Amino acid sequence: MLYSFPPDVQQLVRERMATGQYASEDDLLREALQPLWAEEEDLRANQEAVAELQAGDEGTPLDEAF
Repeated sequence: MLYSFPPDVQQLVRERMATGQYASEDDLLREALQPLWAEEEDLRANQEAVAELQAGDEGTPLDEAF
């Protein structure tokens, strides 16, 4: 897959690649997207928990959870 980034993003990619930390632009992009994926998973889990509470599930008391 070829990426077409705006000039400012291209510059950031070039700068990060120049550090030698990434073997490829794919690796850089994958690592950059990882926090977004994690945030989306957390959001889904929170939405599910809220839906369960709204459906009447009382959940686990804090003293039992820890």
